[in-house]
Amino acid sequence: MNLDYKIDKIKYGVTLCENKETPDIVNNLNKNFFDKKVLLIMDKKLSKNFSKYLFKDLSKINLNLTLLKLSANKKNKNEKVLFKIIDTLIAKRFTKKSVIISCGGGVIGDLCALASSLYLRGLIYYHIPTTMTAIVDSGIGGKTGINYKGIINSVGTYYHPQRVFISKNVINLMPHREFMSGVPEIIKSGVINDVKILSLLDNNRIKFFSRNYKFLKELIFRTLKTKVKFFSKDVFENHKRLNLNFGHTFAHAIEMTIKSKNKDIIRHGEAVGIGMLCEIYYSEGKSRKYYFIKKLLEKYNLPTNINLFVKIKNKQKICREVYKNIFLDKKKIGKYPRCIKILKLGKSKIIEMRNNDKIRKTIDKVLF
Repeated sequence: MNLDYKIDKIKYGVTLCENKETPDIVNNLNKNFFDKKVLLIMDKKLSKNFSKYLFKDLSKINLNLTLLKLSANKKNKNEKVLFKIIDTLIAKRFTKKSVIISCGGGVIGDLCALASSLYLRGLIYYHIPTTMTAIVDSGIGGKTGINYKGIINSVGTYYHPQRVFISKNVINLMPHREFMSGVPEIIKSGVINDVKILSLLDNNRIKFFSRNYKFLKELIFRTLKTKVKFFSKDVFENHKRLNLNFGHTFAHAIEMTIKSKNKDIIRHGEAVGIGMLCEIYYSEGKSRKYYFIKKLLEKYNLPTNINLFVKIKNKQKICREVYKNIFLDKKKIGKYPRCIKILKLGKSKIIEMRNNDKIRKTIDKVLF
């Protein structure tokens, strides 16, 4: 199953692979004229079996293959790791006809995409997402980035993977939390555009938990179609594409607040779920839409507040920190941060958050 689209008349696409252990990248590489140099960048924690199969597949053709393994921890999404990739490209004398293949979640994908866009002003790259959040959201759309001076994605470009390969085998091997944390991004697509996604999730919990690939393919395909619809005509996020940020203004502020030097306490998708509730509460309080999304998150055992991740005794300090971080959001233009208002399920619009008291009340009432 393929989803193809064009950006400035250039063709890109997604392939949902079926029964092979690894995605069929080899045939795609053979169709492109390149100098046989490939940098394969992989998440260190990726299944050894999958890594072995992928390496074996790529070895079938006469490639000059370099392997670079990176930690996918959010704290490594920085300039130091970015230049480690670029230094590898320089050391191996990669040219404009060389290729990068990234294999990982959002952190690996963002780093590799940014390196691909910067080195020699652009290399072809392919992406194999290995978390559900990367499959349904960050894997396509062309956003690249690193976190700089504590601000999420403050340095980045727009640069698209030639093709994204979604592997059945990767989904089956995915750790449970990585699998589940993609659900809020799927819900987001249903809320802003395709309400059929919401009914699929609401009525097929067992199929999702059992990783029924036929069901997941439909869910993933619909979610990606929604994303393509919004970004293909607004690549640089000037208007329509901003709707894809539903939940993200509060989510990024939560992620920036709840952090650890040693581990990722909260997954991005988990923060997006809580962020969606915040943005609906800011617009209309605890409405029917608010409770519908809350119940759907709970049905999939996902957090609807941050009590799991923080100590309640630090509540006031955390509230102040989240409030401050909202005003660092990159979507802010001028004085006011922006969020997404849901007009009805399937339809949304961008609004400015002009009421500081409402922002504070939202943080207090939803996060705890």
